[in-house]
Amino acid sequence: MTSEYTLRPVARIRSDFTQKFGIPRQSGMAPGLESAIVFEPPYRDPNALRGLEEYSHLWLIWQFSQVVEEGQDGENWRPLVRPPRLGGNTRMGVWATRSPFRPNALGLSSVRLVRIQHQSPDGPILWVEGADLLDGTPIYDIKPYLPYVDSHPDAREGFTRDTKEYALEVECAPELLERLPEEKRKPLLGILAGDPRPGYQDDPQRVYGMAFGGYEIQFRIQDKILTVLDIRNEKKIR
Repeated sequence: MTSEYTLRPVARIRSDFTQKFGIPRQSGMAPGLESAIVFEPPYRDPNALRGLEEYSHLWLIWQFSQVVEEGQDGENWRPLVRPPRLGGNTRMGVWATRSPFRPNALGLSSVRLVRIQHQSPDGPILWVEGADLLDGTPIYDIKPYLPYVDSHPDAREGFTRDTKEYALEVECAPELLERLPEEKRKPLLGILAGDPRPGYQDDPQRVYGMAFGGYEIQFRIQDKILTVLDIRNEKKIR
């Protein structure tokens, strides 16, 4: 029995997140935000999708690819991490969190299957909602979400019991929001309400910049109020 096994990406995601900063901390936190799962060439057989349309939600097993590229996985994994929602100072065991700094840097997300595009130049494509993945993230497996075994309403929530309701009030002038395509407006407001800042940053004068769907979003946060200062098309900036 071998102790090591090589994982091969079966697909990659195309999402509106081109930088780590601003990605929702969990899946499902940006309602209405769609992403595309594009299969790698060896796995574009439409037969592999037979029956998938009967499910509404999927599990994605993926890798924190930037963490791997930065050499922070494997031997450099962290047994203690600092969850952002606890202020960035309290340490918790890595197995009690969903931190990317784990031995194999694997992530797990549940997403809603919006539709299956059976024909495209890249083979069949899965359009999903609620993914919390960086654009280009490798996906190693896709499994159907089964509510009769995967849903546990009476499960204990750990420290997230006290942090799950955390949200910022978002103020954005209508003329700024209208610079975005209509389908991206509500997801952006949801992402901003989740507070994209690292847990240890709380400077009310600091202006943050976040890349989202081809736009740069600039904002400031003070007293749990996030004010959008500017929304600019990235193509016009360059």
